[in-house]
Amino acid sequence: MTTEVQLRAVVEQDLATFEAALSSREGTGEFQWFGFTSFHGVRRRFAEDGLIGPDGGVLTVTCGGDCAGRVEWFPSAWGRPATSTCWTLAIAILPVWRGQGIGTAAQALLVDHLFSSTRVERVQAFTDVDNVPERRALERCGFTLEGVLRRAQWRDGGWHDQALYSVLRPKDPQVP
Repeated sequence: MTTEVQLRAVVEQDLATFEAALSSREGTGEFQWFGFTSFHGVRRRFAEDGLIGPDGGVLTVTCGGDCAGRVEWFPSAWGRPATSTCWTLAIAILPVWRGQGIGTAAQALLVDHLFSSTRVERVQAFTDVDNVPERRALERCGFTLEGVLRRAQWRDGGWHDQALYSVLRPKDPQVP
C-alpha cells in the first residue's frame, strides 16, 4: 500500500457513505452482517457529540484523503468497571478498500491513539474464528490471541465462535 492511512473525526458526509456501504451483507461482509438496522441512532449521536465521547467513539479511516471506512472503540469490563475496564475496538472497511492493508494500519493507529489519550491498560478485539484476514491484521498490529469464545455471537441464523485478541500498554522503560 503506497497511500497513507489516517484517522480523523467523522464528518456529516461520512455518515451517508457509511450508511450506504454498510447497510447490506455485501457492504459489511459476511462476518459483520447482523441484519437490517436503523441508522437514526448514529445520526442522533453524531448531532450530540460528533461520535466521540468518554464512553468510546468512531473515527473515519482515510486513505489518500478518501473515506475508506471507520474504526470504533467502546468500553468492556472484566470485573468491576471502576477497576477492570478496557477498550474493545471494531472496524469496518468499505468493500473497495479491503485487502490493501488499510485495516491493519487503521487499527494500529487507533491502538496508539487510545494508549496516548486514555489511561486504559488493555485494548481488545474479537472476530469470527473464520475471519482469517482480520485475525492476521490484528496479529500484525501486535495483538495476541487469548482464546476462543465458544458460540459467543449470534449472526446469520446461528451461533459463531469468536477469537479474542488483546494488546497491552507498552511498559515505560523509565518506571521500574
